[in-house]
Amino acid sequence: MEIGIDSFASAMYGSDALEGVDAMEQLLDRISMADQSGLDVFGIGEHHKKEFLDSAPAVILAAAAARTKNIRLTSAVTVLSTSDPVRVYQSFATLDLISKGRAELVVGRGSAIDAYPLFGFNLNDYDALFKEKLDLLLKIRENEFVTWSGKFRPALNNQPVYPRSLQEKLPVWLGVGGTPESFARAGRLGLPLMVAIIGGETERFRPLIDLYREEGHRAGFRPDQLKVGLHSPGYVAATDELAIDEYYPGYAELWTKLGRERGWPPVTRRQFDALIAPRGVLVVGGPEKVAEKLLNHSKALGGVDRFTFQMDNAGLTHQQLMRSIELIGTKVIPLLKRNVD
Repeated sequence: MEIGIDSFASAMYGSDALEGVDAMEQLLDRISMADQSGLDVFGIGEHHKKEFLDSAPAVILAAAAARTKNIRLTSAVTVLSTSDPVRVYQSFATLDLISKGRAELVVGRGSAIDAYPLFGFNLNDYDALFKEKLDLLLKIRENEFVTWSGKFRPALNNQPVYPRSLQEKLPVWLGVGGTPESFARAGRLGLPLMVAIIGGETERFRPLIDLYREEGHRAGFRPDQLKVGLHSPGYVAATDELAIDEYYPGYAELWTKLGRERGWPPVTRRQFDALIAPRGVLVVGGPEKVAEKLLNHSKALGGVDRFTFQMDNAGLTHQQLMRSIELIGTKVIPLLKRNVD
């Protein structure tokens, strides 16, 4: 199982906001720490809000590429529905050259909708935009010269797209939430699947992942081509008690604030305790507990190829995040490897 971090480039720690230049420098330091600690992948999301600095993820990843040697660098996710697939491919092909073949993409429709009015797209076209643009992106990935036509973008007539990625086929994962058609689409296309699970019990997604694998098999793809990734909130500290004490206050503040905006009830400690229980989605604890939970999640879902922690929007300080990343690399990953071996 590959292990990584996904970041939304948050500039907010509790009630304090960092200056953008300081927050960005700290983010790049965390990516460097992940690389030095032996993590496999670091992803940058895409948002267009004041509290996040990830509106241009490929730019952040390119800066990170210059500071790192081994870690793979990916989006998490690129909101493809509101992007031009030509520019998306060009940006990540350029990142692939800078990083010497370490670039990846996770593309999706976006759970946040702020990009749609910003770039002049209609939410009524939510799925149609994504389906068409994914088709174009995959054609560009496969062909130097592209002939294509669609509804939402001008046609291409034997048009070359440069630069080309260093990797023969730039990895493109499909980011999904809980829509069955999204899982089925990923299977039919043979794309690796990145599942965002942020609440409830992880095992409830097993039928959807089974659907993905069934559709992929039906489309003629081998099991090793049908990779499954899991993205969930999490945090690692030296002990279970310390992890909970450090993580819970910021988590409760964040989700209670979101609840006021979206009509959810406030977060309670009882709810949190259920989420950090063995079947709950939150991967919070000391290294042993976290490693055990990741193995249980993988077993419950029929095998997980990649897990990424989302941890930088729960009021944690830069120092806490750095320690957590180091613990993931030096403690959690060896425990996972030992149990798998």
